[in-house]
Amino acid sequence: MIHRLLDFLNASPVNFLAAKNICDELEKAGFCRLDPRRPLPAIKAGDKLYVTKNDSSVYAFHIGTTPLADAGFRMICAHCDSPTFRIKPNAEMLCEGGLVKLNTEVYGGPIMSTWFDRPLTIAGRVIVRGSDALNPQTLLLHVKRPLLQISNLAIHFNRQVNDGVALSKQKDVLPLLGIITNQLEAGNLLMNTICQQLGVKPADVLDFDLYLADATPSCTFGVHDEFISSGRLDDLSMCFAGLEAMLAAPTTEATKVLAIFDNEETGSQTKQGAGSPFLASMLKRIALAQSGSEEAFYQAVERGFMISADNAHAWHPNYNEKYDPTNHPVLGGGPVIKFNAAQKYASDAASAAVFAELCREAGVPCQRFVNHSDVAGGSTLGNILAGSIPLRGVDMGNAILAMHSCRETGSVADHDYCVKVFTHFFS
Repeated sequence: MIHRLLDFLNASPVNFLAAKNICDELEKAGFCRLDPRRPLPAIKAGDKLYVTKNDSSVYAFHIGTTPLADAGFRMICAHCDSPTFRIKPNAEMLCEGGLVKLNTEVYGGPIMSTWFDRPLTIAGRVIVRGSDALNPQTLLLHVKRPLLQISNLAIHFNRQVNDGVALSKQKDVLPLLGIITNQLEAGNLLMNTICQQLGVKPADVLDFDLYLADATPSCTFGVHDEFISSGRLDDLSMCFAGLEAMLAAPTTEATKVLAIFDNEETGSQTKQGAGSPFLASMLKRIALAQSGSEEAFYQAVERGFMISADNAHAWHPNYNEKYDPTNHPVLGGGPVIKFNAAQKYASDAASAAVFAELCREAGVPCQRFVNHSDVAGGSTLGNILAGSIPLRGVDMGNAILAMHSCRETGSVADHDYCVKVFTHFFS
């Protein structure tokens, strides 16, 4: 199982590739793609359907045997974006000696220092000329070799570097792309790379959404290979666990939903984010197509349950003082229920009890996370989604170290546990 996760992580350097890979797996399992621009077909028990938004969010539906109004939704949601650096338009910056660096901007909240001195590549989508102005063509790009690097300043020029250095997002984290070897390359290194990879002409490229990604493959480590080392564990590991559960689960009474959102790292307030009404509108349309009444949607929401899956902070043995003294989950200790008195998470006693019981039934250990009261915490999908679909729900995730680093650390056992409880929830 863990090798499937590693393969997925390696093939999904950015949100667009993650969404495509999820869609490919759904197609192989017999899910049919819906076109939201057209009326939905008649929907019956056992139907497997999915829809995408903006090439970067995916919503899969496995229709249950019992009408929605009577059985409700069982939903797992996660997000496919991760902190990184976005390549700006007109990105090439020519420097002395013909060196070319790229102008970038920060996406989300990465630990920027972890991106230094490691092989990087680029991935994302490229928009090329289509049949008309309103319908350009989208091509996905993943350069599968080391292409760039953000290099540190030598310690001889910065003797205080090990005492902590403030990094400029505009100056210090711009990656090297190459050296100009002839005048024809000037201003064209990036575009030439894009066109060579995709087999298109520069004149046909209209724009792109391209990001930096770690070029080093994911792996396991530890004496017993018990740890996972990879970029984007937050939150692709939860996406993949939800996908594995959706593909493994049989047709049941309840309708199952897997919602993979984009842009959680920047607030979710986009058409493909958890703050969008898109999922709610699709669920209403499904309810209408199944029962002839939108009322079935509202009844299904009241009977439903949501698992908002976004990774949690594992206890770090070097920084015990940063953690709550009685609620600090450990690597390998099982899925983590997340609580926050300021309602940053959807979990409450009732929903946490449901998830803990699901874990018990699945034979999976369960942990709880609460922030140290002097340390500010983040938020995630559960409460944002509840603004449009007020489901009962719990915020949870697997515990990881170095969240938002270029390279995060998780637990092999925890991934297995998570897939087990998700599959039990869907079965």
